[in-house]
Amino acid sequence: MHFQFTEEQTLIQDMARQFADSELAPHSARWDEEKCLDRGVFERAAALGFMGIYTGEEHGGTALSRLDSALVFEQLARGDVSHTAMMTIHNMATWMIDRYGSDDLRAKYVPKLTAGEFIASYCLTEPGAGSDAAALSTKATKEGEDYILNGSKSFISGAGWSDVYVVMARTSDDGARGVSCFVVEKDMPGLSFGANERKMGWNAQPTAQVIFEDCRVPATNRVGAEGDGFRFAMSGLDGGRVNIGACSLGGAQKALDVTLDYTRERKQFGKAVADFQNTQFMLADMATELEASRLMLYRAANMVDESAPNAGQYCAMAKRYATDACSKIANDALQLHGGYGYLKDYPVEQIVRDLRVHQILEGTNQIMRVIISRGLLRQ
Repeated sequence: MHFQFTEEQTLIQDMARQFADSELAPHSARWDEEKCLDRGVFERAAALGFMGIYTGEEHGGTALSRLDSALVFEQLARGDVSHTAMMTIHNMATWMIDRYGSDDLRAKYVPKLTAGEFIASYCLTEPGAGSDAAALSTKATKEGEDYILNGSKSFISGAGWSDVYVVMARTSDDGARGVSCFVVEKDMPGLSFGANERKMGWNAQPTAQVIFEDCRVPATNRVGAEGDGFRFAMSGLDGGRVNIGACSLGGAQKALDVTLDYTRERKQFGKAVADFQNTQFMLADMATELEASRLMLYRAANMVDESAPNAGQYCAMAKRYATDACSKIANDALQLHGGYGYLKDYPVEQIVRDLRVHQILEGTNQIMRVIISRGLLRQ
């Protein structure tokens, strides 16, 4: 991997940074307080190509690389982690439809998704199947030209707010081979949503159960063949882990930036807090861990682009390290702010809350260790 970005990548990075500074950062605290996503942000992001970053160009995607997408999400997360995380989920779901769906299904949904007219959520996790995703029990039973879905999904970002849901459901009892993938629209009969979860972070983003009660979905809305859904889901997770790691990078970079400013300005014992060696050592460690995280994420993204056979292992390594390290960086930033860091008047407390969940989703960091060790022991 080359560590020098192309001119195009630098321009993409700059464009994302400018969007974060103008469209996200000024409103982040209000969105967190009011617990609302701003649909206009997604429409304006779509105009820049951010709603179909690695989706093909045929239906409005920008067909950029996974490394390019990591650069974009990192910069956007500097402005607001919650909106950026929702964009990563939307991009993954859109890519899945475009990559594996029939021509008719792609033509039906992908243009609206890449244009930001539709927003997509991804439905894999269930109340009884979190880390063990292959144990999901939501069923899809064939009935004429339709499938009837019954079951529920939990912890779904955008539930009740998104327009379409990429859903993994069981079409047979054959373990992981019995899972199929469906696109379900918000207004399809039998689809409903639970109450919004009361969360520590990601407050702008609604999270709730998605409930299927004899939900009738046209067979034409199945993505790929019966039994291929779990394979599709797993193929999306490598990129999803890079994406969420990139969100951690952006949040941690913002935390470091504001902490550098604060420690230069804040005076204690007659001198700036930044002049104390303890502060300097903490800042040095924060910057080092952030750069190490960044390099691991970029490498993993590049391996996904190159279809490297061990990309999954390196995505797990990068996700595990980056989300752990960046959460610690944000927490150290709060510590260096002292009591002020604990107040909502300063941005670091929100960053701490928003980054914490990254160690859990897209596979917990304990599951990342399982993936890594399996890769090592197969060598």
